[in-house]
Amino acid sequence: MPNSLDSVRLSFAAVTDVGRKRAVNEDSLLAESPVFIVADGMGGHEAGDKASAAVVNEFKALTNRANVTIDDVTRAVEGAHRAVQGVAEFTTRGAGSTLTGVILVEHENTPQWLVVNIGDSRVYRMHATDLGQLTVDHSVVQQLVADGTLRPEEAATYVGRNVITRAVGSPDSPPDYWLHPVVTGERLLICSDGLTGELGDETIRAGLTLGGSTQQTAEALLAQALESGGRDNVTLIIVDVIAGGRRVDDEPSTASQYAVDTSTIDVRSNDTIEVPGKKGRRS
Repeated sequence: MPNSLDSVRLSFAAVTDVGRKRAVNEDSLLAESPVFIVADGMGGHEAGDKASAAVVNEFKALTNRANVTIDDVTRAVEGAHRAVQGVAEFTTRGAGSTLTGVILVEHENTPQWLVVNIGDSRVYRMHATDLGQLTVDHSVVQQLVADGTLRPEEAATYVGRNVITRAVGSPDSPPDYWLHPVVTGERLLICSDGLTGELGDETIRAGLTLGGSTQQTAEALLAQALESGGRDNVTLIIVDVIAGGRRVDDEPSTASQYAVDTSTIDVRSNDTIEVPGKKGRRS
């Protein structure tokens, strides 16, 4: 049977920067089709960069493959948990990392994005001028917004906004998974909170709609984040779907996002943990 992924054509670019306040870049990224992920390490100069690099390393075996399966991705996530726990064993402060991104898979004979997330790095999707966040932050501030304790407009200045509730390498930190149909003409942004901490969604949307190449757009957003303060490491990947995805006319009128079947993958948990290494990351 022909592989539906063979017709998918992508353009992508990735940039990362230590920022203007940090001495070490604790972010890592992987942008090699079909895998596009960002990991934001925690643990300071002692282990943060090692933790994020360990996450990325677990996914390298999936790159340059014709057909990555959902099971392949879940095994990589499990391996990332073990790898970061191994890093933490040799530190005094512990170690952890976020993980977010998209992996191109075939599901029900169609190209799909498998979105994976642990922590507060993010995946956005833009089509035309509409920007939407595909991931849900695992953070204290997100929980407060969700239960109505905190208004969305207060989240950006909330004192505990840097405390996350799940991290790679920490117990009770399962990933969230979603599947999205690949759509021709869409643009995806995968980024660490060094970008979203400096730029609001409207600024990000404007930057993504300027019409430049993926490389030009990535460099421009990075420059904006640095000009806005650059208080954290900044990492982002931009992926454009050039051809081979679903046409806009084929998109259903209802939301096409759905969570991966929980009968085979544990994708939800009501348990939360605080990761102290994420507190006060921005000065």
